[in-house]
This record gives sequence, C-alpha cells and structure tokens, in this order.
Amino acid sequence: MPSRPPLPIPSRRRVLAGLAGVVSLPLLAACSSDDPLTAQAGNADGKNYIAGDGSVLEIVPDRRGEPVQFRSTLFSGKPISTQDLAGDPAVLNFWYAACAPCRVEAPDLQALHEQFAPEGVRFLGINVRDTVATAEAFERNFGITYPSVEDRGGQVLLAMTDYVPPQAVPTTIVLDRLGRVSARILGIAEPSTLRTLITTVLDERA
Repeated sequence: MPSRPPLPIPSRRRVLAGLAGVVSLPLLAACSSDDPLTAQAGNADGKNYIAGDGSVLEIVPDRRGEPVQFRSTLFSGKPISTQDLAGDPAVLNFWYAACAPCRVEAPDLQALHEQFAPEGVRFLGINVRDTVATAEAFERNFGITYPSVEDRGGQVLLAMTDYVPPQAVPTTIVLDRLGRVSARILGIAEPSTLRTLITTVLDERA
C-alpha cells in the first residue's frame, strides 16, 4: 500500500496498546470485488479516521466531537434513532449476509452482546444490502438476538461518513453514553479488542 502523508489535524487518535498485530493484518478487501475498501477509503484528508481495513482507532473523550445523529427503521418495522440510544453505550456493526468477514465475527458479536446487555450496552446492526428475509435468515443461522436496521438506501452510512468509509464492511463503531464515537474497527472485530473498547466507555462517567 502506498504510504500516506500524516494527517494535518490531530485526528489520528490514541490507538490501544498492544494492537500492533491487529493493524498489521493483511488488508481485507470489502466483501464485493467491485467495491474494494482501499479504493473507497483511500482519501482520509480532513476526516476522523485512518483509512485501511483492519485498523483499530480509539478516540479520547475530549476529542470525540458532537454526538452522531441518524434515524432509520429496524427490520421489524419499528423506527429507531440515536435518541433511542442516548444515555447508554452502543455498538454499531455494519454488515450484510453474504459478507464473509461478517459471518466470521457474528458469533463473537452475539457473545459480547449477551455479556454486556446487563450493563446497558446497546448493540445495533446496520445492514447495508439485504432484504428482510435474507437478514433474518442470517440472524437465525448465527443466533443473533440484537436488532438491525435496513440501510440499503445508505442513510445511516451517510450520517456516519466521517467514521465509516463507504463500502467498508464490516465496520464496528462504539458510541459513548453521549452518543459520540469513542472507537472504530475497520474489518473483523477481534473479541478481546472490542471488549476492551466497550469496557472503556462503560468505565467513563457521562
């Protein structure tokens, strides 16, 4: 991969200690060959992310900026917005059923959901391609019990553009209790890493 110049603003945040092995993983293309992540996310100028699949980014509280805002509809038909998540840490996972890395990480995401649900952490899937039937089949197959929104129109993805490069699937975002982006994982969410990122926001005072 060609080297990139340093970001001109301090947007390359404190990366978790011990993650060198994660960020040095081989690049995973987006799940479709016609929308490779490297082509879509190559320009990080002025944005608060580090382009490149497999990277893990943690943002310290005083650098998180404003709460993110979006409205969407769950596959159940129920409307949901960031206001519904307010006050609790949240984990947003961008996925679709035919995405091989999404299938790899699905059991770990469900396990983390079960671990942290008693502490008030909300998990929400953002499905970027599937019909209701396809998404529900995936959820049954992997035992996913947390809800997902249908985002084939890209409204949520657009609202998260500063943190989720287009077609970067899977991507996992951790929101703090104020709805601000605390951390972002491009690519498969390694369980112990995501657990640490969630614990960080749980330990913070709102």
